Amino acid sequence: MRVIRHDQPGFAAALRSLQRVSEPHPAVEKTVREVIAAVQTEGDAALLRYTEKFGGPKLTAAKLRVTGTPKVDARTKAAIAVSHANVLAFARQGLRENWTMKNAQGALVGERFDPFERVGIYVPGGTAPLVSTAIMTCTLAQAAGCPEIVVATPTGPDGVVNAALHFALRAAGATEIYRVGGAQAIAALAFGTKTIRPVQKIFGPGNAYVVEAKRQVFGTVAIDLLPGPSEILVIADVSANAAWIAADLLAQAEHGKGSLMVLVTNSAKLLAAVQAQVAWQLKTLSRQEHLAGVLDQGATLVLVKTMKDAVTIANDFAAEHVSVVAKDEERIAIGLRTSGAIFLGGYSPVAAGDFLAGPSHTLPTGGAGKSFPGLTVEMFQRRTSLVRFGESALKGSVGVISTFSEIEGLDAHGRSATIRFGT
Repeated sequence: MRVIRHDQPGFAAALRSLQRVSEPHPAVEKTVREVIAAVQTEGDAALLRYTEKFGGPKLTAAKLRVTGTPKVDARTKAAIAVSHANVLAFARQGLRENWTMKNAQGALVGERFDPFERVGIYVPGGTAPLVSTAIMTCTLAQAAGCPEIVVATPTGPDGVVNAALHFALRAAGATEIYRVGGAQAIAALAFGTKTIRPVQKIFGPGNAYVVEAKRQVFGTVAIDLLPGPSEILVIADVSANAAWIAADLLAQAEHGKGSLMVLVTNSAKLLAAVQAQVAWQLKTLSRQEHLAGVLDQGATLVLVKTMKDAVTIANDFAAEHVSVVAKDEERIAIGLRTSGAIFLGGYSPVAAGDFLAGPSHTLPTGGAGKSFPGLTVEMFQRRTSLVRFGESALKGSVGVISTFSEIEGLDAHGRSATIRFGT
């Protein structure tokens, strides 16, 4: 793990080095462009070919769709039910509602919010069956009332979708599930094939190729956000429990390559204790191959003078998850303006947000929190503005319409209003 201290030479430069570059690697961009073009022109044939080429199963078009009812144990069902209920309840609170009002001239104006009719959701398979991601994405579409929720999820060479993941997808409202992943899955959702009809908007996290594919198909379809590898930044003072903080850092590092874990503290004692705890706890964990790389490349402990400095660093870094464990955590949290999600207090592990708290765990990464929020239910709603002028309302508006049409040199605009009154 890298340690940066405020009293060391080059402290400011070291902090700047923490910033991430979200631009795609040229090789990734080129590969994704080729895959998308192939799926766009060849449809299922390219989809099947790339699925096998990139480590998935050898399939026929008829085998792309996942069918049947998965069998899972009672404990798994119960855990999924609890998580789903919390996420569904939270999502329903965020639904936008239709509204109308009268403007100054008496015209009726308002907004209508309809669910997208057909959405695509990418759920990573990868090195772990992300059952929680199924709940944290599909449930929002379910809450919004989207009638068609289409899921793409990759499998290994055996073509088997994990039973718990399959069960969670069904419970969260998925109406179609396809055993396909990567850039080819995003292309299929965006442009459609004979087997998979195109969607209106694509959601969900993925690896670098999936994220780049979402970026490239933007415009053909709508996109939620471009979430990358997991990130956590912990702000803590001497009152924090070092073992708990180390566990939080390692939990996010467990996601593997590209993940980032940062501790910012004004306590040298806490920094040293966390460092020791990370080393000790690491030995007890199973995903050593994923954790080791993150600790070498993506783990940083920062010692600052004050907690105010910690907030400044956190806002500049704009982490996906920010955990605040300090005596004055409420005040510290008020100053955080760019975090994907904020976890307050020692008893709020990020894992609780990952699995069941309520808000979606699909959050902005790579510094995107400065401009983008995490996934919300309203992203599954399409907004339409409504306008109704009556005769008197239009009569009271004609003067302004005529003035604007003259200023902009658009006389037909003005006439389209005045003609209704014989002028």
